[in-house]
Amino acid sequence: MNNMLDSFLRPPTGYSFCADAENVYGLPGGGGRAVPGEPQEEVARIGQNQNTALPASEELGRGWKVRPYTYLEPKQEITLFDVDGPACIHHFWLTVDGRWLRELILKVYWDNEETPSILAPLGDFFCNAAGYTATLQSLAFCVNPTNALNCYLPMPFRKHARITIENLAPQRSPSLYYCINFTREPIPEDALYLHASFRRQNPLPLGTDFTILDGVKGAGRFAGCYLTWQSNNNGWWGEGEIKMYIDDDREFPTICGTGTEDYFCGAWNFQKEFCSPYSGCPLGAHNETAGARHSLYRFHINDPVFFHTALKVDIQAIGWRSGGRYLPLQDDISATAYWYQTLPHAPLPSLPDRNGLEVI
Repeated sequence: MNNMLDSFLRPPTGYSFCADAENVYGLPGGGGRAVPGEPQEEVARIGQNQNTALPASEELGRGWKVRPYTYLEPKQEITLFDVDGPACIHHFWLTVDGRWLRELILKVYWDNEETPSILAPLGDFFCNAAGYTATLQSLAFCVNPTNALNCYLPMPFRKHARITIENLAPQRSPSLYYCINFTREPIPEDALYLHASFRRQNPLPLGTDFTILDGVKGAGRFAGCYLTWQSNNNGWWGEGEIKMYIDDDREFPTICGTGTEDYFCGAWNFQKEFCSPYSGCPLGAHNETAGARHSLYRFHINDPVFFHTALKVDIQAIGWRSGGRYLPLQDDISATAYWYQTLPHAPLPSLPDRNGLEVI
């Protein structure tokens, strides 16, 4: 047996659960218990707001979609997931109005650490943050109609996992629906933990590389990245090279690519949008007009990038000027980097403020 679907033939290795607004702790037999108009103790304990579907559920009552979603008050932070291990999250689905994808901040804490291992605006973590919903199909993430965000990267943890959402806006958020599917099962002692961090430079300082990832200390593997890129000049914007500084690299990288579209597994200016299991440009592929936005993703699934002590990943922003000369660009570039590593992790970079995150 060597087919991916052969896993269906194997006996169960754990127990399956789902944490969502109908069962906030993902407990056995814990779903669909809300009664219209009555508060739930577990909802208060996890820090979410109470009944949400009123008056739609009043007539049918308990068991009839009484609390299918949650929401956030202005400046509020709520917990979506608070579960003891050992366990592994296999699928994280979420949807909210697309205008809120940089108003809401995702934070994930593994094994009771005080600082998050995942810290990013919600849309950027789920590969959907360019200001326009772009359908994306990959093995790691899918953005499906309409603004349905899916993460399939496995997230194992041994002791505990906590996932929170913070609202940066001075307004109440719209409805936020989510499902976090996980299994309780033994986790190998050498299993690595998923990490993700966000960076933005707007504009990129002249003559500098854009940093996708830096400050990583420990052993692990780079899982890939998602970029949103606004070109601020007319013409082709993707001549820049990817550079990966691994372990003891200082001035020069071990991995140095040949061009932006080459790193994202395209060629010759992309020519058109595409999505594949490992890479893609689902938005703005061949738009060379100043102000155009582009979405790019690359996941190192079958082509691992291992590191043993440290990792830094940069990409250049290069276009063309007269006389066939390179033009260093000052574009608006954002990146979410994904990697697996041992714990503890180095602190992640802080996020820009609400104005610094806004896509205009």
